[in-house]
Amino acid sequence: MGEITLREDLHGTRRRFLQSTGLGLAAGTTGIRQAVAMAASANDGGLLAPQLSHHRPRAKRLIMLFFTGGFSQVDTFDYKPELQANHEKEVPAEELFYKFEGKLLASPYKFEQVGECGMTISELFPNLKTVADDLCVIRTLHTDILEHFEATLAMHTGSATFTMPSMGSWISHGLGTYNRNLPSHVVICKHTPYGRTQNWDNGFLPPQHQGVRIIPGDSPISNIQSTSRSTTLHELEQRMLHDINEDHARLRPEDLQLKARTDTFNTAQGMMREAPELFDLSNETEETLKMYGISPGDNQSFGFQCLVARRMTERGVRVIELVDSGSAHANWDAHGNIFNHQNNAKWVDRATTGLIRDLKQRGLFDDTLVVICTEFGRTPWYQHKAKTPGRNHWHRAFTSLLVGAGVKGGMTYGETNEWGSEVANDPCHVHDYHATILHLLGLDHTKLTYRYSGRDFRLTDVYGNVVGQILA
Repeated sequence: MGEITLREDLHGTRRRFLQSTGLGLAAGTTGIRQAVAMAASANDGGLLAPQLSHHRPRAKRLIMLFFTGGFSQVDTFDYKPELQANHEKEVPAEELFYKFEGKLLASPYKFEQVGECGMTISELFPNLKTVADDLCVIRTLHTDILEHFEATLAMHTGSATFTMPSMGSWISHGLGTYNRNLPSHVVICKHTPYGRTQNWDNGFLPPQHQGVRIIPGDSPISNIQSTSRSTTLHELEQRMLHDINEDHARLRPEDLQLKARTDTFNTAQGMMREAPELFDLSNETEETLKMYGISPGDNQSFGFQCLVARRMTERGVRVIELVDSGSAHANWDAHGNIFNHQNNAKWVDRATTGLIRDLKQRGLFDDTLVVICTEFGRTPWYQHKAKTPGRNHWHRAFTSLLVGAGVKGGMTYGETNEWGSEVANDPCHVHDYHATILHLLGLDHTKLTYRYSGRDFRLTDVYGNVVGQILA
């Protein structure tokens, strides 16, 4: 009875809600977010209703660019003069199964200091060089396992050993979404990475927070076009079905899967209205398409994916991940030939730069966090017994980036040793990386918990510290 009284009271005080909204607009975005969250709660907005953050966020949304396979830190963003000067020098080396005397492999790529900040970036990224002053390069990332499957899961879920909820699912759980017609957590990938769908799974979190995969191409979302001959009849049928589902669910309040399935149908109905326009780039200018490297009729390139991500941010999607390549395709896993990095970099360089520039010119850069990451790095020495210039997996020091909301641009964080194989100072574990991402989104990683099987779980387990030095 108390809940009914409270709900009726909230429904009956629209004037007070509007007043609080007005005050929020006058005071800043925190007030309006609080008002919207209160309204959603009053109207049974469900698990995806916008939620209050733990503190004032710098970022409203997250775009994650995941480069599958492990790009080499010493061939991209962590220039090592000593490595160049000591090419083929024998040093103590190791891999997953071996410790041996290995020969150093100098980078075949030229590096250049660019931007006002003087950041050093290799020739693999000629376009990304032009936005160096917007990049925060973390050179001392490290993870626990150097196999693709486990390391990819660790970057996505915080756990390399057990199946856990993905970071996108945690963010959806913590913050909800402002557009119920589109999923709060979207993954755009033509080919799945190592670990496949576990990387965006909800785990034990409510199923509404699972990532929705979109496959670039002619039909990115199957069955998005309505088959109903009459819109009026279709809406009537949907209303009747909704009432039946609600009555059925009301008798089974403990069945989260049932509620999730109903919510999924509602989101799918909204997607039928909004998704066709979302993927239609005909209203984008020629200049914009060129900035992303999109040619006429292109609906599969990484540029297309990045532009769709920008359009999703404008429509209220909370978390968008783009996966550049799959586990069984030509990814960054350069065991046999480090020159393969050229094709991988060409695939993402212009598109990633275009996304950063586009976010800036549309006023979205300051409240959008862009994460550019990979599962691990690569060895500075030749792969064991290799006869070609290839590098094996390496997990004790590698590079990933943060760009945009709340991050200092034009800076590098941390230093590695002379070969780029060990952290020299300012380490950043994957748990620290995640804690910092959540912090920028207004979430305290120690408070974003979910009780399951008698324990409070969180993305960072019992670890993680926010890297305060990179915060603007």
